[in-house]
Parts: sequence; structure tokens; C-alpha cells
Amino acid sequence: MKHFEVNFDGLVGPTHNYAGLSFGNVASLSNAQNASNPQQAAKQGLLKMKALHDLGLYQGVLAPQQRPDLNLLRRIGFTGNDSQLLQQSAAKAPDALLASYSASSMWTANAATVSPSADTGNGKVHFTPANLTNKLHRSIEPGVTGNILKAVFANPKYFEHHQHLPENDYYGDEGAANHTRLCSNYGKAGLELFVYGRSAANSQQVAPSKFPARQTLEASQAVARLHGLDNDTAMFIQQNPAVIDQGVFHNDVIAVGNQNVLFYHQQAFLNSQQEIQRIQHHFGEDKLHFIEVNDQEVSVSEAIKSYLFNTQIITTAPGEMAIIAPTNCQESDSVRRYLENLVTRNTPIKQVHYFDVKQSMSNGGGPACLRLRVALNDMELAAVNQHTLLNEQLFNTLNCWIDKHYRDSLRFDDLRDPQLITEVNTALDELTQILQLGSIYPFQQA
Repeated sequence: MKHFEVNFDGLVGPTHNYAGLSFGNVASLSNAQNASNPQQAAKQGLLKMKALHDLGLYQGVLAPQQRPDLNLLRRIGFTGNDSQLLQQSAAKAPDALLASYSASSMWTANAATVSPSADTGNGKVHFTPANLTNKLHRSIEPGVTGNILKAVFANPKYFEHHQHLPENDYYGDEGAANHTRLCSNYGKAGLELFVYGRSAANSQQVAPSKFPARQTLEASQAVARLHGLDNDTAMFIQQNPAVIDQGVFHNDVIAVGNQNVLFYHQQAFLNSQQEIQRIQHHFGEDKLHFIEVNDQEVSVSEAIKSYLFNTQIITTAPGEMAIIAPTNCQESDSVRRYLENLVTRNTPIKQVHYFDVKQSMSNGGGPACLRLRVALNDMELAAVNQHTLLNEQLFNTLNCWIDKHYRDSLRFDDLRDPQLITEVNTALDELTQILQLGSIYPFQQA
């Protein structure tokens, strides 16, 4: 039996815009109200998917959410037809209008937590959509996220889907952005690291004071229970509150892992050295490569600015890996020097590939934010909706679809235009036919 890690990237939606909705995300706040280019953003993401496919990896595509979410506007008291909803909310609750249009589902690292069959009690691949309660614009995603995942991973013989956790900050869950799996190979039982920002039940535990800790220990423990993980396959680690207050809103902004490599900043975890020893103890006798970046090599602020750790580490050959990095890393002198040195050291990482994803980066999401990792064996891969797996034909089809339906500029005033709703729904209806997803959107079910 063969085993793979498949990256399922989120297609950037037609309403990609810079709203500055994510408090705690420095890039999101600093670019608020700038004009966005949805067409360019979608093509940048698609090019990254194609490049990984060309490197020999299996690459999947996840559909975006329906936007705007008019139900959100109705739930907070606005009435009338679509045009009236947009005009009323633009005048009286512009933040709610921006939230209803958010294309943040492009960052599928937040879509769900996934546990492969090698780790779970019943030998199935488990999916739990993240509830994303900390941000209004993301809290409206999990229902449709669940629909999309069920349409892609539909066979109940191999896949098990769970409802998202209760919609309260006590169980605040941000998905795979705070989850890393370490293993000797993708088909062998691994160690799933759940990184949390605070404990909801223990008010005495140290927590960040400036920015919110979006992931709770209780949420991580609940997902592990749902997935049938045990003490050998799940471990819970607290993120360093000091780096959350510097803008490290998710663990994947300060650490990333792949197979037997954990790449992290020395300030990533609370009691870092103790936790690294605990990881090695849990992992057992198999070799783990701990690649720690210290403050002198790259500061936390530079890591956040460049998204050094929001890179993807992919396996290119047995024992060899590559880093998929944003061009922002190449443009940072300290980060570029670090990566040039890293590939010469005695670690599995031998290559760095740079990609322009600046439309996403400007909104606070790098290469690792754009993908959801799913470890599968060959039978599970065959059970996936094959129309969502990238190939040359699908790449060309999606490029044409983007050219046909996406605007090349979007500002706040454009969100008042009811024609944009028609454009988006037309595009998404066509997309569900391309990917053969069925009626996953509310407008298709009405």
C-alpha cells in the first residue's frame, strides 16, 4: 500500500478584498482598505498548486465560500431585497458588510483539523471543521466548509466527518493552523501536535495580554477525542503568549512540521526546550530533526513580516524535503541568508522554492495558510472526488473560469453593487459543476 500527503488548497474567492478584519494579524490590519485584485489572487494561488503538482505531488482544490453571506445581514436586522441589504449595511454597519463579503476561506489551514487513518481509533480519515469563533467573518464559514469537505471526501468507508465544536470561545478552534503531525512516514501512526493559546478552564494559566489566543486547550482536546486519538498519537503544547502578542496569531506563523522535521522559532512554545524533549520522548526511537531558528538568526518580527514559518515543507524524495516559501522570504536579507544556509546543513531540507502569493500575504496568509494537508493511502486517494484533484486540464479550466468571472479590482464601494452577488453566484454555480460538488451553497439549496 502506498501513502501520500495531499495538499488541498483553497481557491481564492471572487470577493477577495482587504477589509482589515483580523485583529492580531499585523498584515491584515496594515493593508486594510487597499484595493485588492481577486483575479490576480486566485491565479497566484492556482499557480502554486500547479507548481506542487509539477513537482510530483498530489494536489487538490477546495471551493470558496458563497459571499456575500446575506443571511448574516438579515440576522442582525437588515431587511429588504439584496440591493437594500447592501445599501443599509454599508451605511449603518460597514464592518458587518465587510464580514459578509470576506474571502478568508481561501486560508484552508483554518478550514478543519484532519487526522489520517493511521492515527485514528477506527482506521478512517477524520475531519472536524473549525468553528472560528474568534472572528465574525470566519465564524460564518463552518457549515459550508462541512458541505465542501463532505463533497470531496464522500465515501463513508474511508472518511468520517464531525460537526464543528460548540460556537463559543470556550471551544475556540482555528483548525489545522494550530495542528502539526510528525511521523516517520505518512502511512505509519504519528504524533499529532495540538498547539493552543490558552486554557478556557484554567484562568490562572499564563495567556497573552494584547492579542487574543484563538485556540483553546479544551477545543484541541475535544477534536482529539472526536478523532479517536490516544495518548500516543496526540500531544498538547501551549504557544508562547509573548509571540501571540507580537502578532503570531496561529502556530503556523512560528512553526511548521513535515514527517520527521519540526522547523520552529526558539520563542514558538511556552517552555520551549522542555516541550521539545517531551515531543522526542512521545515520538519514540525514530529520528526527529528539530530545526530551531534563534533570535540572532531571524527575529520574531522578521519571521512575521516574511512568513518564514508559514511556508510549506514538502517531501520530494525519500529523506529529502523542500520548503515552499513566499517571495517575501527572498526579499528579507536575514531570512534569505538563513534559508540559503539551511539547505547546506545536515537536515532533510535540501531546496527552497519561492512563490509570489502577495495578494494573500497582504491579507495575512502565506503558502501554509492556503493549504489543508490530508495524509491518504492509495485506496483513500481513489475514494476522493477525482474532479477536485489538479491536473493539466483542470488547471486550464480553472484559469479560464477565473478569467471569465473575476474582477481585477475590488474596493469597499464595489461591495454595494448587487451585480457582484449575481457575478459570484454564477461563478460558484459553474464551479460546482466543474468540480462535481453538487449543491453545497445556500443559494443552490433555496
